Amino acid sequence: MSDTIRISGMTRLRNYFLTGFIVCAPLAITLYIAWSFIRWVDSWVKPYIPARYSPETYLSFQLPGFGLIVALVLITLIGFLTANIAGRAVVAFGERLLGRMPLVRGIYGSLKQIFQTVLSNKGDMFRQVGMVEYPRKDVWSLVFVTGEKDTEIGQKLDKQGDPLIAVFMPCAPNPTTGFLMYVRKSEIIALDMSIEEAARLIVSAGLVAPEIKKKIVVPSGIAVEIGNPPMGTLPQSAAKPKSQPARKRRTASSLPNK
Repeated sequence: MSDTIRISGMTRLRNYFLTGFIVCAPLAITLYIAWSFIRWVDSWVKPYIPARYSPETYLSFQLPGFGLIVALVLITLIGFLTANIAGRAVVAFGERLLGRMPLVRGIYGSLKQIFQTVLSNKGDMFRQVGMVEYPRKDVWSLVFVTGEKDTEIGQKLDKQGDPLIAVFMPCAPNPTTGFLMYVRKSEIIALDMSIEEAARLIVSAGLVAPEIKKKIVVPSGIAVEIGNPPMGTLPQSAAKPKSQPARKRRTASSLPNK
C-alpha cells in the first residue's frame, strides 16, 4: 500500500513539473530573445549618443532599451523625411552613389527589393499554404504559394490552362531557409490552414499541428464548417419540429367481430 502511494505521489510531482515546464519554458525563451534583441540594439546605438543626452550619465544604473527607443525614433524620422521631395532627392542621390559600386550595388538592390516586397502593404508574399509531391512519389512537402505572376519562366514553360506557380518550400525547424520551386498549378493541393499555423507546424517539426476544420456540404452545394450555428440561422427543417401524423382512431364499425 505504501509503495502504491509513493508511486502515485512521484507521478503527481512529475506531472506538476512537466506542466510548470510547459508554461515557463516558452515564456523564458521569449524573454531571453527579447532581452538579447534589446541589448544588441543598445550596443549599436548607445555609443553614438552624446553623453549629455544619455540618461545613464545622470543615473547610477544602466537603462536598458534606451538605444532601441532612439533607433525607433530615428527610423520614423528618416521615413518622414524620405516622404518629402527633399528627402527623396537625397535618397536618390545616395542610391546613385551605391549604383556605381560593383559589389555593393548588387547587395543593396537585392535587399531593398526583398524588404519592399515583404513590408509593403501591396505585396502578397505568401497567399496560401499547399502541399506538393516532393522529393518522390507519395512523399509530400509543405509549401507556401507566392502567387501567379507573369515572369519569363512562366512564358517559356507554361502550358495552356496549367500555369507554373512559384512556391517556397521551407526547411524545418528554420522556416527562413528553403527552396524556391516552380510547380504546375494542378500539382498543388491547397490547404485550409493559415500561414501562421503552417509556420508553427514547421518550427515544431510537426508536433504543433493545427486543428482539423471539418466541413460538410449543404444541399445548396456550399461547404460549411461543422459547428453550432448562431441564433436565428437554423434551417427551417431544424428550427421547427416536423409535425407528426395524426393517430387513427378506431371506431366501433372498424372493430373486428367476435
